[in-house]
Amino acid sequence: AEARMYTAGANWLMIVFSVILTILILCCCNPLLRLLGASGAMLSLAEEYIVIVTFGTILQIFGTGLVPLIRNLGGSVYAMAAMIAGFVTNIILDYLFVWVWEQGVAGAAIATVIGQGVTMLIALAYLIQKKQFTLAIPFSKTRAVSAAVLKLGIAPFGLAMSPNLSSIIINRFSASYGGEPAIAAYACIAYMICIIYLIFQGVGDGSQPLISRCYGEQDFARMRSFRRLAYGFAMLLAVIGCILLYVTRDSLGLLFGASQEVNIEVAEIIPIFLVSVPFVAITRVTTASFYASEKSALSYVLTFVEPVLMLVLMLLLPPLLGGQVMIWRSTVFARILSAVLALALKSYVDRHDRLLHPSRGQTVSAC
Repeated sequence: AEARMYTAGANWLMIVFSVILTILILCCCNPLLRLLGASGAMLSLAEEYIVIVTFGTILQIFGTGLVPLIRNLGGSVYAMAAMIAGFVTNIILDYLFVWVWEQGVAGAAIATVIGQGVTMLIALAYLIQKKQFTLAIPFSKTRAVSAAVLKLGIAPFGLAMSPNLSSIIINRFSASYGGEPAIAAYACIAYMICIIYLIFQGVGDGSQPLISRCYGEQDFARMRSFRRLAYGFAMLLAVIGCILLYVTRDSLGLLFGASQEVNIEVAEIIPIFLVSVPFVAITRVTTASFYASEKSALSYVLTFVEPVLMLVLMLLLPPLLGGQVMIWRSTVFARILSAVLALALKSYVDRHDRLLHPSRGQTVSAC
C-alpha cells in the first residue's frame, strides 16, 4: 500500500513537472540558447528543434520516469526492452524524416518525440497490465510523499545533468584558451566518452533496486556484495571502453565529420581523458549506492562536486601551468579527486553501518 502511494506521488510529480518545464522552456529557450553561445543560423536551428521537442516533454518525462518503477517491480528485462524500442524507433525515424523525407532539424525533433512516446507507451502498458499504475494518493500524504521523492531524485537528476554542466565549463574555458579547434575536438571526445559514462550510470541504476532491497531488509553484508559486484563490472567496462577508444583514437574525429586537423588533435587529447574513466566508474556506482540506501546528502555531494572542482581547477591551473592543455588535465584531476572523495565517504558509511548493526552483519556473513 505504501509503495503504491509513492508510485502515485511520483506520477503526479511527473505530470506537474511536465507542465512546468513545457511552459518554462517555450518561454525561455531563446535566452537560454544565447547564454550557451548559440547565434545566427545555429540559434535558429536550435530553437526550431527545441520547440518541437518541448511539446513532447511529458512523453520524455514519463518515458524516463516509468522505467525505474518497472525495474523496482522486478521487470528489468522489460524496462530494457522499452528503452531499446524507443531509441531504435528514434534511429529509424531519424533516417526517414531527415534523409528520405528531407525534413531537416524539424524531422529529427519529431523522430525524437515519437521515440520517447514509444518508450512511454510500452512502460505504461506494463504498469497497467500489472495493475501498478495509480494516481490515487490521500491528499494529507501528498506533501510528505512529494518531499521524499524529490529528496532522493535530486541525485540521479544531478548525475544526468553533471556531464552537461562539465561540458559547459570546459567549452567556456576552451573558448578562451584554445578557440574553436579545441571546442570541436572536445565535442568529438565528449560524445564518445559520454557513452561510457551512460553505461556506468546503467550499472548504478541496475544495482539500485538490489541495494535498496538489502538495505530495507538490513542485510548489509549482501548489500555490500551487490555493491562490490557493481564496482567490478563497472571497472571491467571502463577497461574495455578505454581500450576501444584508445585503439580507434586516430579515426574518432572523422567519425563525426571533423576536419583532419581536428581529428589529429582528438587523437592526441583523448588519452588524457581516458585516464579519468575508471575514476568516473567509482564515483557513479558509489553515488547510486548512496541514494539507494537513503544517504541522500552524500549522493548530492558526489553528484555536484565534480563540476565545482573542475571550475576551481580551471580558474587556477591554466593561467599558471600552461593554457589549453591544463583545461584537459583539470578535467581529469577533478574526476580523480571526486573518486577519492567517493571512496572516503563509502569507507565512513561502511564503518558507521557496522557500528550500528554489528550482529546483523556478522550473522549474514556467517550464513
